[in-house]
Amino acid sequence: MATTPPMTDQQRADYDSPWKEAISLYFPDFLEFFFPHVYEGIDWSKNYEFLDKEFQQIVRETETGRRDADKLVKVRLKNGQEIWILIHIEVQSQVQISFPERIYIYNSRIYDVHRCPVLSLAVLADEQESWRPDNYSYGFLGGRLTLEFPIVKLLDYSRETLEASSNPFAVIVLAHRETQASAKDPNRRYREKLRIAKSLYQRGYERADILELFRLIDWMMTLPEQFQSGFQREMVRFEEESKMPYITSIERFAREEGLQQGIEQGIEQGIERGIERGIEQGVLRKSREAILEVLEVRFSSVPETLVELLNQIEEKAVLSSLLRQSITVDSLDTFEGMVREQFSA
Repeated sequence: MATTPPMTDQQRADYDSPWKEAISLYFPDFLEFFFPHVYEGIDWSKNYEFLDKEFQQIVRETETGRRDADKLVKVRLKNGQEIWILIHIEVQSQVQISFPERIYIYNSRIYDVHRCPVLSLAVLADEQESWRPDNYSYGFLGGRLTLEFPIVKLLDYSRETLEASSNPFAVIVLAHRETQASAKDPNRRYREKLRIAKSLYQRGYERADILELFRLIDWMMTLPEQFQSGFQREMVRFEEESKMPYITSIERFAREEGLQQGIEQGIEQGIERGIERGIEQGVLRKSREAILEVLEVRFSSVPETLVELLNQIEEKAVLSSLLRQSITVDSLDTFEGMVREQFSA
């Protein structure tokens, strides 16, 4: 009797990267969902700015270890004051005694270097109900230093609350919780991933948000290959019935299925060299399409000059690097500069 293979460590979870990108894409929604009192205090008519370079410098200098999901954002309050918000996403399965100290170190180092008020916020995404650190303090000889920081615990959000909310982070929390719950059960993860993905259509999101949230869910809720193939086929069927081919791009999926069949036939006929070249070109084409899709979702349109530049790149590693950069780059001009650098390297 066949058994379902267990998920590998790589397939079990990727939490940090999806969280980090979700905050970058939906920062106001993040604060409104988790910290509404902070959201209400910010003047959203003024631009906010992510300070990734500044934060990475602080991390390197303090030598406390890399925290991929941590974000640093500069905002303006309604009273005109400029403050920096330091967001910590803590994903772990056991208590970490040093966590409050790390928040204090980052907070104090940012203030020390930039002399700007810093508000630290913490999202506790672990599975231990009792672990809720919200301050760091020490004292001796009559003196005391204390840092208090607001926290939220993902375990506190009920399924009913998450299902009823249209905030993008309700979907992210659902995906996160189900990824944890299905760590050793690919069948359950397959079912829940399908359920969450299909629910995107019932939450009233625009097409661009459905695409973004599906990508984040797919990123976090990794599946073994045989389950992922079934997931894709089920989403194609669902979109055909719904007449909304937002996620899978049914035609592209069909082309990929046809390409796979053609490769198998070619192998049978012994045309190995042509197949290898076809696979290579197909991978490059898909990489370029993925970059353009991310840019179009984020910036609405992509200049033809940039499309032509991408079409000239023939190295898979370069395109993979550009795809990662396209997710967080602040403008199309900056990204086009990155692409041009590849030709002068």
